[in-house]
Amino acid sequence: MLRFLGRHAGLSAFGVVAAVVLGPLAVFWPGAGALALALLGALGALAAHARATALRVRCDVLSREIDGLSKRLLRAEALAAARPEPDQSGLTAEVSDLGVEIGLLSGIVRDLTAVVGAQDAEVARLKAVAARAAASAAPMPTPAAPPAAPRVVPAEPARPVAAPPATPPPVPAAAVRSLPPRAILPRPEPLPEAALVAAFEGEGLEVHLQPVVTLPQRKVVAYEALARLRAGTDLIVPEDFLPVLERHGRTTELDRRMLQRAATVARHLGSRGSEASVTYGLSPLSLYEPGFLRWLARLVGDESGLAGRLVLALPQASWRSLDPEQANALAALRGKVGFALDRPQDLRFDGIALARVGVGQVKVPAGLLLRPDRPDLADIAVEDLVTALARAGIRLVAQAVEAEGEVPDLIDLDVALAQGSVFAAPRPVRADVLAAPPTAEPPEPEPPQRRPFRSFLRRAS
Repeated sequence: MLRFLGRHAGLSAFGVVAAVVLGPLAVFWPGAGALALALLGALGALAAHARATALRVRCDVLSREIDGLSKRLLRAEALAAARPEPDQSGLTAEVSDLGVEIGLLSGIVRDLTAVVGAQDAEVARLKAVAARAAASAAPMPTPAAPPAAPRVVPAEPARPVAAPPATPPPVPAAAVRSLPPRAILPRPEPLPEAALVAAFEGEGLEVHLQPVVTLPQRKVVAYEALARLRAGTDLIVPEDFLPVLERHGRTTELDRRMLQRAATVARHLGSRGSEASVTYGLSPLSLYEPGFLRWLARLVGDESGLAGRLVLALPQASWRSLDPEQANALAALRGKVGFALDRPQDLRFDGIALARVGVGQVKVPAGLLLRPDRPDLADIAVEDLVTALARAGIRLVAQAVEAEGEVPDLIDLDVALAQGSVFAAPRPVRADVLAAPPTAEPPEPEPPQRRPFRSFLRRAS
C-alpha cells in the first residue's frame, strides 16, 4: 500500500482535493459541479494519453535494444559454429601410444625382476656346487690315533720275547689317506649361446605335435605344437634354449614363427576333414611387445578355416595380470582363435572369470592333480575341480601323463582329456605340410610417431 501511494501520490492527492471541492459544488450548484467534473475527466484523459505515449516510446526503445542484443547473440552463435573444433584424434592417438609405452615399461620392469631373481638363484646354485666340489676335492684329514691304554699282561713263565703280538697290526695312516674322493660326474657341456642363436636364425626351428586324447577311449581330438631346436645332431628342448632366446630378445620372433606354422598345420587338418585343433603355448613376454597382438589379428583375419582350430595358451600368471589394452586386444580375437590356460601355479581357477575372457581349456600337469605339493593350492577339492570348470564351459586337460598307472586315477577324477608320453610322444611335422603356401598378410602399419611427453602435455592443456 505504501509503495502504491508512493508511486501515485500526486494522483491520490488530486483525487482527494477534487472530491472535497466537487462534492459541495455538486450539492449547491449542480451545473457547475457537472462542468467541473467534465473538465476533471478531460484533464485525466489528457494525463493518461500523455503517460501512454511516454510508455510507448519507452517500449520502442526497449524493443530496439532487445533487437540489437538478439542480432549480437546470433552473430556470436554463427562465429562459434564456424570456428573449427580442435582435432582430438591426434590427442587420442598420443594417449593410446602413451598407454602402450606405460604397459611396455611395466612389462619390462616385471621381466627384469624375474630375470634378476633367476640370476640370483643361479648364482646361489653355482656357489653351492662350487662349495661341494671344493669340499670333495680337499684331502680327508688323517684321524689321530687314540692313545694306547696300558695293557695288563699276566705273568707267564718262559714266554719268548720275539713272539708276534696276538692283536692284528694297526692300519697305517697312509692307507687311510690313499682312499680317493667320490667322483662327481660332470654335467653335459651345454651348447654355446651363439650356436643356439645361429640355429634359431637358420633352419633349426622344428614343430613337433603331441596329441591330446579322450579318456578312456584315447581318441585324438587335438594337438599341441611344441618348439624344438635342432643344432647339428642335437635336438634341444625349450627348457634349454628359451632362456637364451629371452636374453637375446628373440621370444617374440619365436612365437611369430611358431604361430605361422601352427596356423598352417591347422589349415592342413581342416582340409583333411579333421576337427582337431592345434594349441600353442604363447610366451608371456610377447604380450608386452608393441604390435604383436595386432599382428596376430591380421594373421587369423576373417579366415573361417581357422575359427576354433588355432588355440592360444597363456600362463596362469598372464591371465591374472592382463592390463586393459591387452584384455581388449584379446577380446577382439574371440571367435577367431581359442584361448587356453596352462603353466598353472596353483589350482585356484575362477571358472566364471575365465569363461568371461574366452578361456575354453585349462591345462594342468597330472602330477599337480594327483600329487599336489600343498593342500592350500586349491580352494576346492580336486575331485570337484572338473565339475566346477565344466559348469562354466571349460574343459580340463591333464598334461605330462608319464605313467600308465596315472590314467585310472585321472579317470576317477572325471578328467576327460589327457596328454603325455604314455599316449604318444611329440613327433615332428612333415616338411610337405609346412611347405603349404602361406596366406597373404597385409603390410605392417607404420609405427606411431614418438613425441616428447612435454608436447603431449602442451596439447592436452
